[in-house]
Amino acid sequence: MRNFKVTVNGNTYDVTVEEAGVTTSPTQSHTTSMPVSAPAPKETPSAGGEGNIKVKAPMPGNIVDIKVSVGDKIEANSVVVVLEAMKMENEIVTPSSGTVVSVNVSKGSSVNTDDVLITISE
Repeated sequence: MRNFKVTVNGNTYDVTVEEAGVTTSPTQSHTTSMPVSAPAPKETPSAGGEGNIKVKAPMPGNIVDIKVSVGDKIEANSVVVVLEAMKMENEIVTPSSGTVVSVNVSKGSSVNTDDVLITISE
């Protein structure tokens, strides 16, 4: 294990990193002082149940805008969410047409790669 001090946007964090191929005993532990955000609030799906098409985040980032609401009918390749990653706004589109069953993110929330942003029912 190696300890580092990392400064991000003026905030300094103590980080412990495990080297590849090095095993640690179960009694060892490490902590970081990095902030942890709460999960994004989720809208309740409509009575139709969970959608069979899941639109996922292609990369980690922050939700800048949500272009749809539960119950909206959308066409294939419609922009449903705007995701900011690395100072660029990326339009996330739906792979097919259908009805929005759930919106699983809110404006301003952070997402990770493969987080489900919305679900659609064909």
